[in-house]
Amino acid sequence: MSDFRILLTDWAHEQARLTHVRRAVFIDEQGVPEALEWDADDPGALQLLAVDDQGEAIGCARLLPDGHIGRMAVLPAWRRRGVGRALLAAVLDAAQARGHAVAQISAQTHAADFYVRAGFVAVGEEYEEAGIPHVAMQKRLT
Repeated sequence: MSDFRILLTDWAHEQARLTHVRRAVFIDEQGVPEALEWDADDPGALQLLAVDDQGEAIGCARLLPDGHIGRMAVLPAWRRRGVGRALLAAVLDAAQARGHAVAQISAQTHAADFYVRAGFVAVGEEYEEAGIPHVAMQKRLT
C-alpha cells in the first residue's frame, strides 16, 4: 500500500500546499529567483499535488492547457520513493484525457533520464532557464 496519493486540483484550492513544495525545491534548494517561479499560468493550469498519508504536501506538477507539463517537484525526503513516477503518470493520463496528442516538458538536464525512462525524447539542444540547464522533451500520447 502506498504512503502517498496524487490529487488533481487547481491553484485556487491548493495554492498554499503547491507553493510550499515549489518554494522548497525550486527557490530554496535550486536557487531559482522567486520572480521567475510564480507566473500567470498557474491559475489556468491543472495542478497535481502529491500528499503523504497525513495530507502534507510532498510533490507537485502542473499541466497547461496546451499540453505542457511543468513545475514537477518532489521534496528531498520523498525522492526515489515513486512520487515522481506517480506524478508523471497522473499528469500524462490527464493530458491524454484532455485530448493532447503530445506531452511536452522543459526538463532540467540532470533529470532527463527520468523522462526518457517514461518514453520522452529530447527535441533540440540544451539551453538555460532560470540559471539551470534544460532540454525540451516530448512524448507522443496517442
